[in-house]
Amino acid sequence: MRQKRRWNILVAVLLLAGCTPSVDHKGKTPLVEIAGNFLYKEDLQAVMPIGLSQKDSTAFADEYIRNWAEDELLYQKAEGNIPDNVKIDERVAAFRKALVMHMYEEELVNQELGNTVSDEEVEAYYRQNSGMFRAGQPYIQGLFMKVPLTASQLSKVRGWYKRNTQDAIDNLSKYGIGNAVSYEYFYDRWIPLSDIAVKLPLKALDTDRDYLNRNRNVEVRDTAFCYFLHVENFLPEGEQLPLEYARSEIKEILINLKRVDFINRMKQDLYKEASEDNDIVYYK
Repeated sequence: MRQKRRWNILVAVLLLAGCTPSVDHKGKTPLVEIAGNFLYKEDLQAVMPIGLSQKDSTAFADEYIRNWAEDELLYQKAEGNIPDNVKIDERVAAFRKALVMHMYEEELVNQELGNTVSDEEVEAYYRQNSGMFRAGQPYIQGLFMKVPLTASQLSKVRGWYKRNTQDAIDNLSKYGIGNAVSYEYFYDRWIPLSDIAVKLPLKALDTDRDYLNRNRNVEVRDTAFCYFLHVENFLPEGEQLPLEYARSEIKEILINLKRVDFINRMKQDLYKEASEDNDIVYYK
């Protein structure tokens, strides 16, 4: 408690110091000053989490102000005890140079290229580099249904879910509206086996990743529900990943390749132009 009072007194002193009339605060409200460096009310408000109570807001502000003051005091102490500031200045200059070039390159790339990659480019890259995109786990196509044990017509569901016919699928869809807790149709897309495994009380899926390749129709139950899974197609682990799952990764690869190519060409053009204009001076 005594330490907290000492800290509150320190804050009060610093607050008074921050009200120096000769400093142009550019419309901001100073809260704390240490050796000419200011923490402003607007800066504190910008990081204040939304929805805090009055008590929590006060506690957050006290902690933030204290951390800011401790950092400033440590910086002042460190700056006065580092004799060779030349190395620091060199590092700062090198970092600034790299940052300026990076920001300029990114701006040019966004203007010239954007983030657009055509479907044709993605598909061509996928075909040419198929070995890069392998499934890290099995993928399946089919359907899944979770139904309460008390639901009616379960015997009909047992016949419908195994057949990939339009009549069977229509019957399941209609039945699912009024009876199923969960109904997923994914004949038209691949999904990771793990997405279904977490919904089934079937321990075999945890230890045998090829289980659904051998058992395309699965019915299991627990104390409350009956689970039906039909696997129409099975993609084993290690096989070529479906394009729909490789698409986002390929887009990122192609965008980066375009960026590198664009930046290299820009550097070469700048060098050629400077050489022709004799803007580069070489000393022997």
